[in-house]
Amino acid sequence: MTDVLEIFFELAVIWLVVYAVFRFLRGTRGAGVVKGFFLITISLALLVNVLGDATDAFLQLRFLFDRAFSLLAIMLIVVFQPEIRAAMSRLGRTNLFGRAKGEFGSIAAEIGEAATFLSKNHFGALIVIERRTGIADLLIGGVELDAKPSAALIQSVFWPNSPLHDLALVIRGGRVWGAGVQLPLAEGDAVAADLGSRHRAALGVTQESDCLVVVVSEETGFIRIAEAGVLSPPISREELARELAVRLSPHALNAVDLRVDRRQMEHT
Repeated sequence: MTDVLEIFFELAVIWLVVYAVFRFLRGTRGAGVVKGFFLITISLALLVNVLGDATDAFLQLRFLFDRAFSLLAIMLIVVFQPEIRAAMSRLGRTNLFGRAKGEFGSIAAEIGEAATFLSKNHFGALIVIERRTGIADLLIGGVELDAKPSAALIQSVFWPNSPLHDLALVIRGGRVWGAGVQLPLAEGDAVAADLGSRHRAALGVTQESDCLVVVVSEETGFIRIAEAGVLSPPISREELARELAVRLSPHALNAVDLRVDRRQMEHT
């Protein structure tokens, strides 16, 4: 009876490990290969161990399998280095104590109201919302505010001739972290020729993290959202707050994780 419990426990541990690996590699290019490798390896391991325990005739086969498995494990680390790095990056972005849904909904409402006002008056704006990935290393300069997000505050920051209106306002941890922040610019032809530096900065920071960026064009008043290195078409003022709430939901964030992982592997 004890032997049966030990085997059951070992199989349960193996299953949990395999499930965790599949979960982190889900959506990557190597996920299918890793899945096939695990299925074949586990089947061979069970077969060799069962035969090896049953008779001494398969001891040499068991010895060779153990050595070959160690070599294959090293080869997997080398071959699937981009996928493993993406998985570890996703693990680091996991927030065990996720921000409350109500807090994200409140932020979306305040940003939606502010962006609507700025859009109507053709006041340019660049609003960055940090999510799981810390972006402190991507931010340059700026004035620290540490204030509660509100439509009035956001409108005042981007009011024409304000000392902070030209660069980005950053929301971190549910607070307005700072304003007048310089962001990395997207390179090449990632941005259409008719769009300016605000849109290039929005794409630049989302190429490096999972943050969400709201951009208001000074020339046209159009509102767009940048996410995972992609710039949305113009979004109507009436739909903006609802769209932000949807994109800031945990379910949507998991999908963003996959797109960020793919982008990181493409640039490896």
